[in-house]
Amino acid sequence: MTDQSDQLLPTTRRALLHRVAVAQAEGRTPSLVAGVVRDGRLVWTGARSMVDGHAPDADVQYRIGSLTKTFVGVLVLRLRDEGLLDLTDPLGRHLPGTPADGVTVAQLLAHSGGIAAETPEPWWERTDGALRPGLGDLLDRQNPLKHPAGQRHHYSNPGYALLGALVEKLRGEPWGEVLRREVLAPLGLDRTTLLPEHPHAGGFAVHPWADVMLPEPLTDTGLMAPAGQLWSTGADLARWAAFLAAGDDRVLTADTLAEMRRPAVGPNDADWTSGSGLGLQLRRHEGRLLYGHTGSMPGFTAGLWVSAEDGLAAFALSNATSGTDTPLLAAQLIGITAAHEPRLPAPWRPLSEVDQELLALTGPWYWGAAPNVLRLRADGVLELTPQAGVHRGSRFRPEPDGTWRGLDNYHAGETLRVVRHADGTVSHLDVGSFVYTREPYGRPAAAIPGGVDPQGWRAF
Repeated sequence: MTDQSDQLLPTTRRALLHRVAVAQAEGRTPSLVAGVVRDGRLVWTGARSMVDGHAPDADVQYRIGSLTKTFVGVLVLRLRDEGLLDLTDPLGRHLPGTPADGVTVAQLLAHSGGIAAETPEPWWERTDGALRPGLGDLLDRQNPLKHPAGQRHHYSNPGYALLGALVEKLRGEPWGEVLRREVLAPLGLDRTTLLPEHPHAGGFAVHPWADVMLPEPLTDTGLMAPAGQLWSTGADLARWAAFLAAGDDRVLTADTLAEMRRPAVGPNDADWTSGSGLGLQLRRHEGRLLYGHTGSMPGFTAGLWVSAEDGLAAFALSNATSGTDTPLLAAQLIGITAAHEPRLPAPWRPLSEVDQELLALTGPWYWGAAPNVLRLRADGVLELTPQAGVHRGSRFRPEPDGTWRGLDNYHAGETLRVVRHADGTVSHLDVGSFVYTREPYGRPAAAIPGGVDPQGWRAF
């Protein structure tokens, strides 16, 4: 049976709308818009507003704050993939003269460079960027580092301002224009802009002890814009979530996006509820590993998360400085959808073509005395899995030189080689110096590190 509908079930839609309505009411936010993306398609949006009979739709712009950093991260990884920089390069190699010359590009992306969380006063989010006209104004030159570089996660907004300046230096034009041409236009994110464009929400602060509001200032933060300047819509964020989940070779490959969402620095909390990749935040929520980002600027909060395992993503946008926890709401929307409509596994299908040499490699292999099983999957990937125990197996994809490259778990990045005898028959498998033979400590004994006792297996 094939499901022909992209839409969610009525009970799911009702549960999602109820959660959004509760969030808007209890969070006392003027308006709130949220949505769910399934398998790359926007399948539900919902909104609530303080105005009777009116609610924002998915084309209304909200300021998305630090979700901007995900876009900057993509721009920097594009530079890396083009060979214009290496993630281990110190910033000063490409952008000399800042107080963070010795911090690496990767450390800036992962907030592990140890540099200050904020600019020197006044608070950059509510003041004009003209107050910080040069890169040297973004950090205290006397004390730019709060921690030794590379040792811990310490969130830094100026770090992303420096990354935006790095993009400008290597591209030779403003980072916002680079973003529009290289990322926004190819992905169809026409309503994601540096400054608001009609229709857009106004930003407010809501009094903590009274149901009254105060407009928040709308500022152009200048050099700090890469840390949180962007405005976007629900529809655009749905497209962005789909891109973060699957990639798009016109912008960034799926492999590079997978690199961005791997933990890049050890989390500070022992329970590992949050962490950081390269331009992406990581969160554990109700047993799910999510990646995406939170966002806030005066008058606005935002959250976007992707669950790769569920094939789901969700976003939430509000126009109040505080009150509704929009990142938590987005995570909850994923959980509600997954609980009501768990993802259907892809149907099993056989290989369309059979490589007899690969087929002959499948079956049991032994690392020493430990049994493993090599399987050939329908996607052409080899999977080497322990027959028993708690260790997870690794998948390998073919390389042009006839070897196989590990994709995950212990053998990620390692090379699997099929070693052959002089007559062309298979001798053993070599995976990063681990030798796998067809029998426990089997032949050829010479290939097994340390050799094998010539008397072989025997009773004692």
